Amino acid sequence: MNIDTQHIDEPGLVVLDITAADETTTHAVVAELEQWWATSGIVPVQSEPGAQGVKARVYADIRRRGPAASA
Repeated sequence: MNIDTQHIDEPGLVVLDITAADETTTHAVVAELEQWWATSGIVPVQSEPGAQGVKARVYADIRRRGPAASA
């Protein structure tokens, strides 16, 4: 997958590619990230035929804090 430059065009913006054993684990990781930073949220999880695990991409702004980090 290509990274759209608008998602990293200034300091503090990141693109995270997550690979996990299953969709449940991927959703748990994204939910945890949302507690710390502003993110794109739960994203569609993809699997490739013949490949183990699932993949997801998350966009985050680490300059903006999530609800747990603000408390």
